[in-house]
Amino acid sequence: MTEVTCHCGAVHLTVPQAPTEVTECNCSVCRRLGARWAYYTPSEVSVAQVGSTHPYVWGDRMLAFHRCRRCGCVTHWQSLSVQPRMAINARMIDGLDWTKVRIRQFDGDKTWAYLETPGGEAHIA
Repeated sequence: MTEVTCHCGAVHLTVPQAPTEVTECNCSVCRRLGARWAYYTPSEVSVAQVGSTHPYVWGDRMLAFHRCRRCGCVTHWQSLSVQPRMAINARMIDGLDWTKVRIRQFDGDKTWAYLETPGGEAHIA
C-alpha cells in the first residue's frame, strides 16, 4: 500500500501501489495546482478521515477537487459523472522515485489529447 498525505497530515489516503505513470494537465485548474495525477478507481482509494477535505467544483461540474481543510493541499479529485473515476495528486506521496515515473502531458486547455514527445513516448522525470 502507498500512502498519500497532505502537508499537515490531516488527510491520509491509501492506494494499492505507487504510480508508474502520471498526467500533467494544462487546464485552467491543473496548471495552477501543479499536480501530477495518478488514476485509480474509487474502490482502490481509501480515505482515512472522511470530512477532512473540502471539495471545489466548478464549470461543467464533472470533477470535485479535494483539498485539506487545514493546510489547503489538493490531495485528489473525484468524478461526479456516471463513470466513477478518481485521481490522487502523486506529489503528495513522500519518497516517490520520480526517475521511475512516466509523465504524460495532457492538453486539457484546447485539444483534450495527450501531447507525446517525438517518437510517441512520454518522458521520464
